[in-house]
Amino acid sequence: MSVMLGTIIRENVGHNTVKSQGVEDLIGDTPLLRFERITAHLPSNISIYAKAEWTNPGGSVKDRPARQIIREAEAAGHLPGKILLDSTSGNTGIAYAMLGAAKGYPIKLFVPENASPERLAILRAYGVDLVLTDPLEGSDGAIRGVRELFAREPDKYFYADQYNNPANWRAHYLTTGVEIWEQTNGQVTHFIAGLGTSGTLIGTGRRLKDYNPDIRVISLQPDSPFHGLEGLKHMPSAIKPGIYDTTLADHDIGISTEATYEMLFRMAREEGLLVGISSASAMIGALYVAKKVAERGEPAVIVTLFPDNAYKYLSGSPWN
Repeated sequence: MSVMLGTIIRENVGHNTVKSQGVEDLIGDTPLLRFERITAHLPSNISIYAKAEWTNPGGSVKDRPARQIIREAEAAGHLPGKILLDSTSGNTGIAYAMLGAAKGYPIKLFVPENASPERLAILRAYGVDLVLTDPLEGSDGAIRGVRELFAREPDKYFYADQYNNPANWRAHYLTTGVEIWEQTNGQVTHFIAGLGTSGTLIGTGRRLKDYNPDIRVISLQPDSPFHGLEGLKHMPSAIKPGIYDTTLADHDIGISTEATYEMLFRMAREEGLLVGISSASAMIGALYVAKKVAERGEPAVIVTLFPDNAYKYLSGSPWN
């Protein structure tokens, strides 16, 4: 039997039927991680968990919004027939590339030139048309570049516009928030997520607050405009995403680059988890919230999300 690449086949022996899943169907339902050593100092009534989003087929949480953006574009008649265009720091682009290859859609992406070599290699492997932008301008430079191109040739492209497309946060409202609620049996008390496009925080936070308005939603962002936290935005100095709702989070925490890099090594050497940079930031935020809750003598089930692992960063700082 020949099996197409990107498809999982499970035979139902004795019933002469075959059940299969395409790559799109493998997105979501990611496991909830617990921790042993890094959280050992916490009181027994406080727990920290994290969604392992690198188990998505594209290797990151960005598979979720990319799938939703494409699905809604298809339903609206924007695809096929056009080139999918967007700016990305890497992970959403990889998700677009994976899904575009599976569905036959050409992809053109604007990416900061200092994106990790691993990410750029993956995008090229999928056959993406890449435009590399000024690394000093970060993700904002890529946004400006893609907007200029789309303004010149609007009929040629479907501009996915992940920073302003409500399909981004709807992906998390429909999946991530539901999964967290079910995986914790409705016991989650705090949800923590970093701010990039802000889709994860907004969609998941809205869904969890629909389930229980008392759930606390906490946002994380770099503590300075000049930082090394790839994928995260310092909102006061950045182009703010149109989907970002400043009223949703109950609290915001500034995370330092230095503390994040230290946590990268702690996660690897104390928990056996090679996590990505934004994932290490999420762990710092979760521990900070746990400390504050413990000081008040309250119980808590704190859930965060690890957007990806370290495999797309290992060639650069701080690993070398």
